[in-house]
Parts: sequence; C-alpha cells; structure tokens
Amino acid sequence: MGHADLHLHTIYSYDGTASLAAVLSRAKQLGLDVIAITDHDEIAGALKALEIASNYGVELIPGIEITTADGDLLAYFITEKVEAGLSLVETVLRVRELGGVCVAPHPMAGGMGMKSLNARTILKALRNPQVAETLIGIEVYNATALDRISNHYARILANRLDIAQLGNSDAHIVDAIGLGSTEFAGNSAADLLTALKNKTTKVRKQKEWSAFRILGSWGIRYMGSAFIRITGLARA
Repeated sequence: MGHADLHLHTIYSYDGTASLAAVLSRAKQLGLDVIAITDHDEIAGALKALEIASNYGVELIPGIEITTADGDLLAYFITEKVEAGLSLVETVLRVRELGGVCVAPHPMAGGMGMKSLNARTILKALRNPQVAETLIGIEVYNATALDRISNHYARILANRLDIAQLGNSDAHIVDAIGLGSTEFAGNSAADLLTALKNKTTKVRKQKEWSAFRILGSWGIRYMGSAFIRITGLARA
C-alpha cells in the first residue's frame, strides 16, 4: 500500500513555517511515498519542491490551496497559479482546464479563520458534470482542524456522495506531517490518482494532538521562522 499526505504548507504560505527541504526530509523520514505541497494561493514553493523532490526519494504532486468565494479548495497536478476569489464552480473548471483535479479540504470546519466549503455548495457544484469529473474527493479527516466534529460531518457527506475519501495532516509545521494521511494501492502519484478516481483510498490516522498542542506548536514555530520569513532565506 502507498502512503500519502496531500495537504502540506511551507514557508510560502502566509501561515506556514517549514522550508521545502524540511518538509521533504520529514516526508522521507516518515516513509511517505507521495506528498502534495498546497500553499495558500501560491504555487511557487510546490514548483521548486518538484525540482528537488527526487533527491529525497519522495514523489511530489504540485498543488495549491485556493481561496474560492465559497471556501478553500485543494487543487492537484497543476503547475499554474489559479486566481483566488472565483466561485467554487469557476475554480474547479479552471483547474480542469489546467489538467488538474480537486479535493474539498476540511468541509464545514470552523474556527481560527478557517474558510471551508459547506455541504450545500459542494452538492450544488457537483450537479455540473464537468465539476463532478474534476472534484473527485473530500478530505474526511483533517488531523489539525480544531473543529474535530467537522471530520465526522465530512465523512457523512462523502458517504452520501460516494466520492473518494482522504486523510491529510494540513501540516503548517514539520512535526505535524503525517498525522493524517491517505492509503492507496500502489506507490506512485499515478496510482494515487487512479485510486482517487476509483474511490478506493483509505484514511490513516495517527494519535491526535490536543488543540493546545496544535496551536502552541504552530505559534512557537511561527515566531521561530520570522527571520527567514522576512528575509526570504527559506525560499532560496
């Protein structure tokens, strides 16, 4: 079985704390086969990571977490930045034009500035056949969401829709990588995409962190990364 974490943030996100090298090294250490870097409305880090990922023995999917007018959306297998602020349908169709696929992250989750899609918006969007072919999964386990009950509701929604289910860490610090992840048959990004389309992915969970640990660890790392954030050294 392959093992993937498809929701990771780096210093290229406004709230990320980790360098590309740190993320790739940690992914290798954990035995992840595939990862996706999905910085907020930014793809530059993912593209740089794509150039060096093979040095770490990890396959990388370039991605982005797009702020749509309706809530956040994960896009995978794209190499161009997608404009923020479009509707969910418009955004998914743009990702489709670029040859990518989409997943709804932490749907219905609230708190700490979370911008999540609601069930009604997802259901309505999926009535469009092209959207349904492109929005192929729902993140039913987000390991660092403070609103834990939203994971339960996300799974109910995914079961109702008969859509692929993913577990991800949504890591904003290195230590959180892999706390939530997705299992799939095979070990490559191509195998993962097939599993998503065939709805055969499985969620893997590690021991959950408390809200205090999630916020405290991020706060410490965020302050610690202030210098490289200001100077841009981690982006070199």
